[in-house]
Formats: sequence, C-alpha cells, structure tokens
Amino acid sequence: MKLLYALLLTMSAISLAHASAYEAPLPPQLSTDPDMCRYAPCGDVIAADSFSIRKGRPPYVEAYRSGELVGYVFLSTDIVDIPAYSGKPVVTLIGMDTKGIITGVKILRHSEPILLVGIPESELVEFIKQYVGKFAGDKVEIGTARRSEGYIGVDAISGATVTVIAENQVIMRCAVEVAKQVGILEPVIRPQARFLPLDGTRDWNTLLREGSVRRLTVTHEEVGEEESGNPYYIDIYFGYLNAPVIGRSILGERGYRRLMENLGPSDHAIFIIARGDASFKGSGFVRGGIYDRIQVLQDMEIVTFRDTDYLPLYDIKAPGAPGYRESGIFIIRSGSFSAAYPWKLVFLANRQDRQTKDVKTFINFDREYWIPGAYLEGGRPEYRRPDPTWLAVWKSRRGEIALFILLLAAMTIFYLLRDRWVRRASYQDKRWISIPRYFFWISSLGFVGYYAMAQPSITHVMTWFHSLIYGWRWELFLTDPIIFIFWWFIIITLLLWGRGLFCGWLCPYGALHELTFKVAGALGLRRYQFALPAKWHNRLKWLKYLIFLGLLAISFHSMGLAERLAEVEPFKTTFLTGVWSRSWPFILYWLALFGLAMLMERPFCKYLCPLGAGLAIPSTFRLFPLRRKQECRTCHACANDCGAQAIDPRGRIDQRECMLCQNCMILYYDDHACPPLSRERKRRARANLPLTEIGADGYFVPINKIK
Repeated sequence: MKLLYALLLTMSAISLAHASAYEAPLPPQLSTDPDMCRYAPCGDVIAADSFSIRKGRPPYVEAYRSGELVGYVFLSTDIVDIPAYSGKPVVTLIGMDTKGIITGVKILRHSEPILLVGIPESELVEFIKQYVGKFAGDKVEIGTARRSEGYIGVDAISGATVTVIAENQVIMRCAVEVAKQVGILEPVIRPQARFLPLDGTRDWNTLLREGSVRRLTVTHEEVGEEESGNPYYIDIYFGYLNAPVIGRSILGERGYRRLMENLGPSDHAIFIIARGDASFKGSGFVRGGIYDRIQVLQDMEIVTFRDTDYLPLYDIKAPGAPGYRESGIFIIRSGSFSAAYPWKLVFLANRQDRQTKDVKTFINFDREYWIPGAYLEGGRPEYRRPDPTWLAVWKSRRGEIALFILLLAAMTIFYLLRDRWVRRASYQDKRWISIPRYFFWISSLGFVGYYAMAQPSITHVMTWFHSLIYGWRWELFLTDPIIFIFWWFIIITLLLWGRGLFCGWLCPYGALHELTFKVAGALGLRRYQFALPAKWHNRLKWLKYLIFLGLLAISFHSMGLAERLAEVEPFKTTFLTGVWSRSWPFILYWLALFGLAMLMERPFCKYLCPLGAGLAIPSTFRLFPLRRKQECRTCHACANDCGAQAIDPRGRIDQRECMLCQNCMILYYDDHACPPLSRERKRRARANLPLTEIGADGYFVPINKIK
C-alpha cells in the first residue's frame, strides 16, 4: 500500500508539472482592463509591436506593426461562453489579420482533467495549430469533413472529443464575430417580417400562451449562490414590439404609435421587464457605457446594446402583467436582423465556483423567441435550424453507434437466455460456455476499448456527481455517443443484475486482464497462478471502496487533484495514450498490474478499481440475484470455482463482488458436479428410478409433474 501510494503521488506530481495551462492563474484585469495586452501575451498570436486598448462589442484589440494595422487580437471569454468537458470554458487568445486569416491561437487556461492526466497538453497545442491559416468564414468541423457542403476537417484528439468540439466552436465563433464587426465578413441579410393588419389587443396570459411574450428564469443555484428570500436570481419577460398587436398590448395605442414614429426603417424594438436579485442592466453600467448583461443572438450574429439604444418603459398596459423591479425598451439597429426568424435573448451572469468560491466563471442563459405565425403574412418562413453539436457528432458516427448497440443487444439477449446456455453447458460440454465469453471479451477489448476508446471511468462518475449538484448539461454528455449509450446500459443492467454484466463481460480493461490470465494459463503458467486466501481477500476487497470514496470526497475539494489521483485507473494509459508514450511511473504501474494479472484473476478489479466499487454499492439492491439451493449453505463446490471469490463459506453470493461468470450456475444444474444433485442421481440409480429433468430451482423435477 505504501508503494502504491508513493507511486500515485509521483504520477500526480509529474502530470501536474507538465500541465502548464491547467487551472493556470489569470489576473482578474485580463477580463476588465481596457489594455488587455498588458495582461495577455498578444504578441504570441500575431506578429505586432503595439496594441490598442479594447474596442467594439464584443471587444477586440487592434494590432500594429511599425504603425500599420496588421490585424486583431481577441479573448474568447469576451465573446462566447462555451463549456468544455469540465463544464468550464477553455480561455483562448486568438489572433487574426486584416484579411480574416487566423494567425495564432494560444490556450491561457483550461480545466480539462483529461489533458492533465491522460493526454499530454502538447496534444491540445498541436490541435489548435491546425487553425492557423484558416479563414474566419470557413466552415470547420472535427474529423472527416462534409466536403460536399463546403466543410473543412481538422484532426481531433483521440479520447478528448468533447474538449476539441468545444474549442472548435470557440475559435471559429470568435473569429466570425470579430470579422463581422470590422467589416471582413458581410452580415447575412434576411427577409424582413411583414405583419398582418390585425386589430385589438391581448391580455398578458394570452401573450404568454401564444409565445408573443417569453420568459427566461435563472435560479440562485444555477449561478452557484445560496438561496435567498427571493426565489429568483433573475426572472425576465421579453417580447418584440414592432408587431402591431404585441406593441399595442404592451404599450397601449399612444405609446406604440409614438415608439414607431421614432424608429428608423431598420430598427427593431424589444421590451424587457425583470424581477429578482440580479439586474439585466448590469451593476457597472454608466452613461455612455454598454449594457453588458444582455445580448440578442440570431444564428451567429450577436447584438449588444449601448445607452443610446435604451428607452424607458414606465408601464405595461396588458391586463394581468406581473410585478417587476426594472424595465426597458431596447432598439436593435441592424439591417440584417429579421423578426420573421427565431432569435434569442441572452442573459450573461457570473457564476461562483462552489468548490473554490471563485467568482467570474462566465455563463450564458438564453431563451428563444419566434413571433407567432398568426401575425405574419404567409405565416412563419421555412427555417432549418443547424444541428446541435452533439447531434452532428451522432450523425457522423452512425456506423460505430449501430455496431455498438448490436453488441449491447447481443449481450442482453445472451444474458436473458442464460438458463438455456448454462444448462446446455451442464448437460453437454462445459467448454461450450466459453465461446460467448471470449466473443464478448475480445469485442469489448478491441472495438470498445482500442477502437472507440469508450472505457467508462471513475472520472465520468465524478463529473456526473458534480453536474447533478452544480448544474446538469445534457449536451455535455451527449457529445460522446458511445460513452453516453454505454452508461445508460450500465445503469439499467446494474439495477437488474448488478455490476457483473459490465465488469465481468464488457469492461475493456477487465477483458484485457481476463484474457491475459487465460492466455498465461494456456501457455504454461497455470502452475504459478493463485488466488489470495479468503482471510486476505476479504480484507483487501474493501480497498477499492476506500479509493472510490476518497476520490469522490477529494473531488469536492479539488476536481483537478481528484482527476490526477484517478490515475489509479490505468485506463487512459491502456486505451487513450498508449503505454510507451507515458512517463516511467505510469509504465511501471501498468506493467506491474499486467504482470500480476498473468498470475491472479482480475487483481485490479477485485482490489483497486474505484469504478467497480462505485458500481458495486448499488449492486447490493439488484432486482434479480442468482439462484441458490438450501444445500448451498454448507456446500463449497461453487466457491471453489468462483474466480471473483464472491461466495462466502455459508454459500451466499456477495452481490457486490459477483462478476456473473456463470460458473456457479453451470454447477447449479450439473447432476455430476453439484453435490446434492449428484447424491440424488446416485440414489435414483440404486433404486432403479428413472432420471428426470432438472427444474429452475436446481432439483430433479418429480415424475408426476413432467408433461
């Protein structure tokens, strides 16, 4: 244990030493000071000798060389809020020349544990180099590109799918926004809305019901704050005022007419009212400044508001309107914005990290608005929403997903029909039962482990625990379809049959060790293979539970430290990075486990695996335990053939340790190997009684009950 602890600390220290951008401390002025390049290495992303202060909205700085404008530099968190796998954004500095060509990309800070302990950070550096030379208007996607649709492909990082997909969106969306702002890219011109000449007004509930007014609510929990007396962090209602019926309902006839007289031909007015502890106007707003808490987003175009875009809203005329603390009318001055198409109101908040108590993790909350078709000539126009990122990934991996689902379906069908399989093995040839075992082990190791790199891990469990507590994001987990499907399969089968179906048959690393043990025995090492005495096994099996609980507890103090200590799982070394690409402590640890697996059946699974421990705890309550006979209390025959050592001296099966290898079930129906069945068979032979079939309860069926 001391050696293992020292080895884990050494691996943790080595991984930490190489994680130059992991949770790197950044000066708070980086996000607020007008002189951004005083706190950021702008010269690393574009060749320039001087830089301006922040300009525009979203902000950027101009880069000069010998007094000539050569490009722009911008910080990703000033423009977009796209979380990576950790749930936090990758803070990225991007350079772009005056023609819209990306000149450099630099990661300033990330919180991706996979790039700390599993994949060297140099892989991320190599990944972002692919964007140098790309045009801001290019359609870039991860992996094989859809060239027929004009996409350009970039190589992914194996095992870090979510991270690279998020970073691809960060780099290209930031480049697009700045390129549009400085005139490199032309805005998309959409057909403007044409309203039907409808009369009358609507009350508030009708406006809400038909979608003319939308609601955006943010709770204290979502921003990491403790609950206060107010149920809302902020509760926002908003709508589009240019539409006559909506405008008259909200402002009244005179107010609506006065507003429309003051709007230009390409101006659009929206109203916002809000209640709660927060303000949509922003606590730092001053005259001449920017409303930095709200934006309007239509496709890839972002609209922000200055003080000149604001008009006071004194009263809501629609009957039944709720009370509110603040209100306002905001003018969208854009010829490319069209109310005929959907758009989003975005509220920007600072979320407090409950672990570190650090504020200033930027997060966006949004709600879509699309004016009802009943107010538009010809109704709503056809509009094809772009696929969410996770859906695009699922479509690109259709073949892998189908093959994986077939594998899981085959495993499920096999186990549902297990009685037929084990009875056939009992009556005919016990070696026959090994065929499906080897098929599933090899499929899991080759396809799931090495090809799809979909080894479930304790890091997934810790991430999901934190997501449940600090804010669940479905799209975060949907981005890796194989892992997503695998975990649903594990959860369902865990509740039905316990952890054994995954751990014993489909875990890629467990399959590697099982095959290693079998092959080593076949090659002549069987005489050296052993199992620990029950005394030591019963003590050491609790070690994995201590590791699991320790990692989970540490994760609430520091997720980064927990991820480094999670290297007790050699999964990343085995499937993601390759053994020989790691530093020597990782190689030594992997070789020690592999060598031990030649001599002992599944030593890691029995004594060290925190994932197995996490799955074992709910296995206690599985719905369908294995069958037992009355005589099993004093018979040790099954225990002698249980590789998992899950059967105690009283014949009880420890549901938490059982790998569902089926050895005990084969014996359960074997009238030669099962002692009570063997005695009954011999008694019948002495009494010249005919033998009958063996029932589901493991006993000979009485003759009068045989059909």
